[in-house]
Amino acid sequence: MATTAPLFPIEDGPWRMAMALRPLDPAEWTTPDGELNTQLAEKDTLMTERLPEVFAETPGSPAAQAELLARLAAYLPPRHPEIYTQHADAMAIGPTRLIPLQADEPAILTAGRLTQEDWCLMQSPGEGEPYVLTAASLCFPTRWRLADKIGKLMTEIHGPVPLYAEKMARQVDRFFQHLKTDKPVWRINWSLIDDPTLFQPTGHGRTAEDPRFQAQTIGENVWFRSERQTLVRLPETKAIVFGIRIYQTTLADVASDPVRASRLLEAIRTMAPEIYQYKSFAVFRTPLEAYLTARITD
Repeated sequence: MATTAPLFPIEDGPWRMAMALRPLDPAEWTTPDGELNTQLAEKDTLMTERLPEVFAETPGSPAAQAELLARLAAYLPPRHPEIYTQHADAMAIGPTRLIPLQADEPAILTAGRLTQEDWCLMQSPGEGEPYVLTAASLCFPTRWRLADKIGKLMTEIHGPVPLYAEKMARQVDRFFQHLKTDKPVWRINWSLIDDPTLFQPTGHGRTAEDPRFQAQTIGENVWFRSERQTLVRLPETKAIVFGIRIYQTTLADVASDPVRASRLLEAIRTMAPEIYQYKSFAVFRTPLEAYLTARITD
């Protein structure tokens, strides 16, 4: 269930905690690829079997949900005509999938059925007030549980993240207040995980090394997972849409390029210890560093 990871955000130099926002070309809001049908099928299964874990909403969110779905329905066919065709009340995805657009379900769930991206809505209860997570269709989380975050402020959502309050909270809150409808942005987050499952609601904070991981085999047993995150303000409700698109590939694939291996090793070695532990990198620290060092010097 892994996808190729074309997104490698690690630059030269030591690790640092930063938003690293980039302007988003509106034409690149979604990024379907050859895993589209497989991932949409996995979403269908999760929405059927584990709905409370992958969907949540608050009472004030339906209007923003409907605006998100309407914008996606208007955007997808002209942007990806080889994949999407809109009918009167449904969206065809390829030759076999037909998604009702007026389904008897919350609109953000329908939005989630259309794309590989997951969708979250952030809304402010009033002018200048902090943003709250009000709705989400989140089938592919990277080690966070939606039920723990729904209805919470940004500072509360990121409460478990080390250094967030000191280094990022004020900057993030200020950004959310000033994001313009015509200035969408995107960023990339990354992690290393020992399980390629796309649905990853747990796994933070493991600190003990696991003897199963050895330098000779770690390349095929650890995955580089990147998130392409988009932030778009809706013009009518003023809600902010947070899109999350997962890419992942094996550590071996990433480290096959000595430059990438070197940058990854530098980031790991210079990462704040609190973040390192939070991301559970300690599970495979010794073999990971040995493996990357060998890839650089081969």
